[in-house]
Amino acid sequence: MFNSNAAVIANAQLLMTVIYPESLTSAIYSRLSNAFMIGMIIGMLLFGGVVDQLGRKTGAVATTVLLVLGIALSAGSSGRTETGMFWMLIISRGIAGVGAGGEYPVSGAGAAEATDENQAYRKHRGFYFAMLADLSASLGYIWAALVPLLLLLCVGQQVSKYEIVWRTSLALGLIPPLSIFWFRIRMAISTAYRKSAMRKQRVPYKLAFKRYWRALLGCSATWFTYNYVSVPFGIFAGTITSRVNPSDSLIKSLGWGVVINCFYIPGPFVGGYLSDKIGRRKTMALGFALQALLGFVIGGANQQIQKVFPLFIVLYGLFLTLGEVGPGSTVVLTATESFPTSIRGQMMGFVSAWSKAGAAIGTQVFSAIMSSWVDSAKADQAAFLIGSSFALVGALIAWFVLPDMSTRLEDEDEAWKEYLAQNGWKADWGDKVSQDPSGVKMDRIVS
Repeated sequence: MFNSNAAVIANAQLLMTVIYPESLTSAIYSRLSNAFMIGMIIGMLLFGGVVDQLGRKTGAVATTVLLVLGIALSAGSSGRTETGMFWMLIISRGIAGVGAGGEYPVSGAGAAEATDENQAYRKHRGFYFAMLADLSASLGYIWAALVPLLLLLCVGQQVSKYEIVWRTSLALGLIPPLSIFWFRIRMAISTAYRKSAMRKQRVPYKLAFKRYWRALLGCSATWFTYNYVSVPFGIFAGTITSRVNPSDSLIKSLGWGVVINCFYIPGPFVGGYLSDKIGRRKTMALGFALQALLGFVIGGANQQIQKVFPLFIVLYGLFLTLGEVGPGSTVVLTATESFPTSIRGQMMGFVSAWSKAGAAIGTQVFSAIMSSWVDSAKADQAAFLIGSSFALVGALIAWFVLPDMSTRLEDEDEAWKEYLAQNGWKADWGDKVSQDPSGVKMDRIVS
């Protein structure tokens, strides 16, 4: 749900450039693109500590409330001037971003611990995570491109009605968080958290970084690289196709953006299967490498490929598919399995913050490339070559830096407890507030 809210602004901005040609300056455009991302980084770092110290459910409910509030304010943004309206929209997008960013440590830690409850779930965790994290994100990109398109088809291509389209597109982002709110209130506490939490205790960060520096470096760098490539190529799909085929109408440009984003969907199925068969690290490296190879082909022969527009669309789509086969299906999973339960939320928040830094920087670089070249074909070529270079770096980091971790979360929890004991650190393990002797009625526990 957070990806749809992140990506929808790019399609809304296509409409805003027509409605507000003078007010939507390059500076405002950039702030609108980055407000949600910056908010996400804050939310990731903030809620990483919240879910470890106050409980997974507390974090889940709080992030949903913030996300709903930010989306509602965004859709209703107003001001005495158009510039004032844009500033309210920027701030509201930031609030929504804080809630969406908090979803990463909340959902990542919760999903990993839920799939550790029995051997059957644990055996196929890679596939489950690909469906929960990557497929849902891919559908979010499609939703973000499809909604403005359908609304445009409903109201017609009248500039006077474009404002209705972008506001409604943002408002419809309320549906996913509101639909799960009740279930989050009734959310159960995982066995792993009840056994190994360090609630309201000082965390030994020095020892944590000493033990997990390699996992932190590998997970942060690969996720940064993945988002540096994937996010801008996804959210600007409509913009790229409109440049390749400038004779198309706005509706056709949005339509081609939907088609390209549909290529995300096969990736999670293939990547999830491979991550359980050959391992997370090998799957990630393979996907990165294949994406880099295809990207170099598209970039090197860009002018020839763009002359055959359907071929360009297919190759562009496959470029995105390979990104989902590798890092898209595994970055969240590796970031949750690599750390013990007691600090999983905080480590996940730290790692995912780097991922959004990659998305924000990649979006800025991507925008600069598109605006700095007079020849759009040259700009697209540069974007693919630079993106592919980063994908190649991601493959090398995944192969040589990422550690192979046990799929049984309790193994790392026990190793972490033993490591702390050897270094003279004493802690009261387990969530004393939420322990339920029966182990059944956990949905009645209030974190």
